Amino acid sequence: MASIYQYQYQIALGRVEMAKPSVFRAEQLMPLHLSTDRSIYRGGHSSTSARRDIVFVVNPRGANGRTVKEWKKLLPYLRSRLGRDCNICESLTSGPSHAIDITREAIREGADAVIAVGGDGTLHEVVNGFFWDGKPVANHEGEVTHSTALGLIPLGTGSDFARTFGWKNDPHEAIERIARGLRSRVDVGVISGESGELHYFINVADIHLSAKAGYYASRYKRFGNLCYILGALQAFMGHCNEDLRIRINGGEWKVYSQVTALCIGNGKYFGGGMKITPNADPCSGNLEVVILEDFKWYDFILKLHKLYKGTHLLVKNVSSRSVHSIEVEDLSGSGSIYIQSDGEHLGFLPRKVCILPAAIEMIC
Repeated sequence: MASIYQYQYQIALGRVEMAKPSVFRAEQLMPLHLSTDRSIYRGGHSSTSARRDIVFVVNPRGANGRTVKEWKKLLPYLRSRLGRDCNICESLTSGPSHAIDITREAIREGADAVIAVGGDGTLHEVVNGFFWDGKPVANHEGEVTHSTALGLIPLGTGSDFARTFGWKNDPHEAIERIARGLRSRVDVGVISGESGELHYFINVADIHLSAKAGYYASRYKRFGNLCYILGALQAFMGHCNEDLRIRINGGEWKVYSQVTALCIGNGKYFGGGMKITPNADPCSGNLEVVILEDFKWYDFILKLHKLYKGTHLLVKNVSSRSVHSIEVEDLSGSGSIYIQSDGEHLGFLPRKVCILPAAIEMIC
């Protein structure tokens, strides 16, 4: 199986610059390296130690500082549930992309799991940390057979990916999932541009109006979920639908007229609970593409309830299909059509999006 994944990851061309190195703070007062005895990381079955190293990546600025406050309240319960069997390693991020570096370091040190503590932004960076130079990150022994699992404690503004699994925004429930340790392989989307640099996402990537709304919404995170409405209102100002050239699964190019938004879902929800790609399944090996054409501002007001319920696929000018890959170009060549993934602004078209089936093991 590993050889299949490595083949899929060979499309990488660029490297991502490293941010400042991470420092783990563990309950067992461990040094920077998680352990000097690497044998304990080969699936957690070593005779020398049964304890597992679990790294919790916390964004102290998430949700305007509420994330770290909730995290501190949660720690006593976390220790009581996991402290007996696990080395609890806490790592606070210091800025953008730091969670990526923390995750890579944890995997290389053989951590049993890396847990994103926060919202979709923190989860997004942790997911990107599972990859380097277009391949899955391996531990210091060069092994990919021992999988470091991905986990999530939702404490952020959105937590849309958790909704796909029906998880409540309840950190205690998330800790119980971690304690049970059940794992399942999930798909990951990968986005490439003209530079060849790769970017990974686990939830939803979107293009044009919704991506522009997400870009503006990031400025209003201090208002909680209201930021999505404020971002949408600002994005509507001066918005124009655009013709896009689209190629699906390497087939023929096709022009889609007056596209308002194009969403590519591995998960079902985005924008604070909007069920935009209702047929998406992160364990299916496919992405769901939903295209909204020729929508006016009043269409969103009249059909907003359908977007939240996921019944908008029956609406006129909305199309949906399951894909392995999709390429999207701006027909006008203006270079001004936004693209984002998991709420993170990536730039502008053109872009290609592919699915990496069963790419990460996730605690479910």
